[in-house]
Amino acid sequence: MKSSCFSSQLLSLKLRLHIVCVFVCACVCACAYLKGPVSLSSSGRLHPRNKIYFWTFGQNGQVECAEMSLLLLTGVYFLLSWSSATHPLTCETRGADLAQETVVVSCPADCSGRRLSVFGTDIYAAISSVCGAALHSGTVGVSGGVVKVERLPGRHPYIRSFANGIQSQALSRWSSSFRLSEHPEQPHQIISDATAAATTLPAKKALKKSSVKKVLPGGNKDCQMDIVMVIDSSDNIGRRRFNLQKNFVSKLAAMLKVGTSGPHVGLVQASDVPRTEFLLSNFTHSKDLQFAVKELTHLGGHTNTGKAIMHAAQMLFTQESGGRRGHPRVMLVLIDGWPSDDLDRAAMLARESGINVFLASVAKPAPDELAMVRDHDFTKKAVCKDNGFFNYHISSWFSTTKHVKPLTQRLCSLDGLLCSRTCFNSVNIGFLIDGSSSVGDPNFRLVLDFLVAIATKFDISDVGAHVGAVQFTYDQRLEFGMSEHTTKDGVLSALRRIPYMSGGTATGSAISYAAQNLFRRTGPGRNFLIVVTDGQSYDNVGGPALAAQNQGITMYSVGVAWAPPDDLKSMASAPKESHTFFTREFTGLAELVDAVVRGICHDFSIKN
Repeated sequence: MKSSCFSSQLLSLKLRLHIVCVFVCACVCACAYLKGPVSLSSSGRLHPRNKIYFWTFGQNGQVECAEMSLLLLTGVYFLLSWSSATHPLTCETRGADLAQETVVVSCPADCSGRRLSVFGTDIYAAISSVCGAALHSGTVGVSGGVVKVERLPGRHPYIRSFANGIQSQALSRWSSSFRLSEHPEQPHQIISDATAAATTLPAKKALKKSSVKKVLPGGNKDCQMDIVMVIDSSDNIGRRRFNLQKNFVSKLAAMLKVGTSGPHVGLVQASDVPRTEFLLSNFTHSKDLQFAVKELTHLGGHTNTGKAIMHAAQMLFTQESGGRRGHPRVMLVLIDGWPSDDLDRAAMLARESGINVFLASVAKPAPDELAMVRDHDFTKKAVCKDNGFFNYHISSWFSTTKHVKPLTQRLCSLDGLLCSRTCFNSVNIGFLIDGSSSVGDPNFRLVLDFLVAIATKFDISDVGAHVGAVQFTYDQRLEFGMSEHTTKDGVLSALRRIPYMSGGTATGSAISYAAQNLFRRTGPGRNFLIVVTDGQSYDNVGGPALAAQNQGITMYSVGVAWAPPDDLKSMASAPKESHTFFTREFTGLAELVDAVVRGICHDFSIKN
């Protein structure tokens, strides 16, 4: 398509050259004949009557020139003006759509108000909108203009930046690039699309109605997911099946209908080391996404799918990578055969991060290959939940087309995405704080810092995680309830402002008070009570703790200094070892934060 376009442009230029040359020569000869410097012989040739002009029509109709006239100069100027016409672009025209190595183009005036894909700074990936890049680089303004485009080889990486009101994006690599520069002068003529259409289409024939389906401008609003695809790029899949896999992914991209208000798609290749190919924010049009998939190259190496899942879960759903707050997170993992590494740890991280992992396995291991498979249950362990919904099997890469629609429907099924609710955005955490005299105000501040660090890990909101706090001595004081602060900043500020009470230690009564005043009954594994104490209670703790657990509250006990191990274990939920923590010094509390948070998320994932 590109080569034929380039050939037609070259042919058009040659035709214009010939027409102008014949026109100029005809004018000069006519002028010479009328003025008298030449005469017409019986053979049809022109002969000079004096030495002012030296023009002769040869045997082959060629014109030989010895001296330019003013009319000839005018014709050359007209020729240059014609041949230097700029090529009009739409706002969406990409560098990859231009066939010439260097070309002068014109950008319309309405591009600044559109959402255009621009990748890089100064030098742009060929997938970028030319006019978007021209706005970003400052070579044209909001009113449009003329710019010179020069094709360059591919590079990596392309750096993101914000300039002239345009945010360009990062891209790890691309096969070709382009650079822009200002055109020194305005064109003498701009060939408009309307003019081109008028000269190429018969006047009486109407344009045929396009058979291409209309693309939703904002994407599929019924599938507003952030979707990361992890594809197999190992030696095991090989180049041929890798290309078939690309075709399948391209069809999925078309069916998903990506867009600003629809699904966003990123992609990682699984090999020895995972490689990010593009981020969630890189493409807002299906056509651009399909083009990017087509450009992917096979890496080879081992099928380290676990590493790729871990990498995608940690890196691609962040806001810096284009992750959108409040949008369901989905990961589609494609694997040919079986993985080379373990998937357990990566899959757990994904689940705890609220990512709905789907695994599409192609070509199951043959009976004689089972001995090489490290974990025969990898398809069950990798997914969000082993309920049949998140596992998808395709018998062969040669029969993927029929699976595009049903798999797309699963990815976009909001009701089926069970892992969207996570411990980080679903739990109710109560802090039961020892304010007895043995703690002291400086150490009490260290306890509050410990609780702030735990609360910071959770997505606190009116529809997310909730936090409440009770301080106790012989008496109990509700510092704030679960619904009192609906933002993380509000909760953290409230924790830091808690005043130290000082008094005795009645932990058992405090547990009963917290269970009654902090929590309401919710789904299983949602309510957690963390007790922090530095000494022995004057009352029984086992009975109240058991009653709280029967109420659906999971209890963690954190002891400091002189807190008796037996009391800590009596308060903690089973298994006792994973719900009981102890540090000799108050300064050691900071080291327990991650372990407590991991425990909460583990309990949540087991019961949900």
